[in-house]
Amino acid sequence: MKTSPYRSLEFILGAGLTGAMVLAVLLSDVLFADGADAMDLAMRLTLPFQTLSHPLGTDPLGRDVLARVVSGGRISLTVGVLSVASAAAVGTLAGLVAGYYRGVWDAILMRWADVQLALPFILIAITFAAILGTDMWKLIAFMAIAQWVQYARVVRAAVIVLCEREFIAAAHAVGVRNLAILWRHLLPNAAAPVLVLMTLNVANNILLESSLTFLGLGIDPLIPSWGGMLADGRTYLQTAWWVSVFPGLAIMLTVLGLNLLGDWLRDRSDPTTRSPT
Repeated sequence: MKTSPYRSLEFILGAGLTGAMVLAVLLSDVLFADGADAMDLAMRLTLPFQTLSHPLGTDPLGRDVLARVVSGGRISLTVGVLSVASAAAVGTLAGLVAGYYRGVWDAILMRWADVQLALPFILIAITFAAILGTDMWKLIAFMAIAQWVQYARVVRAAVIVLCEREFIAAAHAVGVRNLAILWRHLLPNAAAPVLVLMTLNVANNILLESSLTFLGLGIDPLIPSWGGMLADGRTYLQTAWWVSVFPGLAIMLTVLGLNLLGDWLRDRSDPTTRSPT
C-alpha cells in the first residue's frame, strides 16, 4: 500500500514550518499594528515569557522582540524569494539558449559562467557593497547576478539530453519553430530540477542575507531584519541572550522548512531517489 505523497514527514514538517512563518509575515501589520520600531524605554531588556505584551522580551531600546522577528522575516523572505526568482529567470533563459543552440552561444555563456564561479562570493559582495552601497534592492540584484550560473548549468544539461529525444526530432520534422520548441517542449520538461533548486536556494539566500547584514554588507541596519537583529544583539549575549537567540531560531526554522520542502520536491520529481513504500 502506497503512502500519499502529502503525508510524508518531510512534506508535513516543511510545509508547516514554512507556512507558519509566511503566514506570520503576511499578518505582521495586523498582529503588530504599532510596528517593529515602537520603543518603550521603561520596558527595555524585559525577560522573555514575563509579560503578555512582550512574550519574547524586549531589546535594549524597549522594542518588542517578537514584533521585530516577524517584521524582519518580511525583509528576509522578500530578499530570498525575489533574488531566487530573478536568478532562475536569467539562468533558465541562458541555459535554454546554450543547450539548444550550442556553438558560439554555448561557448560564450558557459565560459562567462566559469569565470564567475572562479570569483569568491564574499569578495564580490564586498566590492559590490563598496561601489553601489547597501539596500534591499541592490542586495537582491547582487544575489541574482551571482547565482544565475547554477540555473544555467542545470537547464543546459537537461536541454542537451532532451534534444536527443524523439519528440524533439518529431517537432523539427514537422517544422515547429525554434522558439516554440524552447517554450512548449524544452522548458516544461526542464522545469522540475529548476523548481527544486529554487526551493533550496531561497533557504540559502535567507542565510546569505542574514550573514551579509550581520557583516554590515546587506540591509540598512535601521530596517529590521534577522541578520540585523543578530548583529544588534551580539554585544548583549551575556546579559540579554534573547535579542539574538529568537531571530536566530526564526532563521533556523525557516531554512529547515524550506530545505525539507526542497528534499520532498526532489524526491517527487526524480523517481530514482524515492524510498520504497
